[in-house]
Amino acid sequence: MALRSFLPSRFSDFGGDPFTSISRAIQRSLEDAWQGVPSTTTEAAAMPVALDVSEDDKAYRVTAELPGLSEKDVDVSFDDGILTIRGEKKVERDEEKDTWHIVERSYGSFQRRLALSNEVDQDKIDAKFEKGVLNVTLPKLPEAKKTGKKIEVKTA
Repeated sequence: MALRSFLPSRFSDFGGDPFTSISRAIQRSLEDAWQGVPSTTTEAAAMPVALDVSEDDKAYRVTAELPGLSEKDVDVSFDDGILTIRGEKKVERDEEKDTWHIVERSYGSFQRRLALSNEVDQDKIDAKFEKGVLNVTLPKLPEAKKTGKKIEVKTA
């Protein structure tokens, strides 16, 4: 049974699917708006990567959801206070042989960069991958202490 489109004829200018056209227009607008703007925390990704980041007195903890990947597909590095998580999810479909009607799964390479601190003990960073979830623990150096100071705000 073939899929049939029930879209009104006024959408025929959009190739039959107004959502695809709108999505492409939004994507182009965002790319134009952010072109040339440097980023230190994230970079454009073909595959979205959701992160959770927490901190306590002893360590930073970063959790990344990477469904469909294995530990071999992921590269984790830490340099100059920046944690970088990169990898690639390969396409698992035959584009030439099969006819695809809906494609919603994300594929491609990704990179997330997260600025933390140089107070991380680089020799003790630990990364574990289980069931599509990457957990990175970045212990703080023992001499790293909170050096923040409360500053009194005065009136002029």
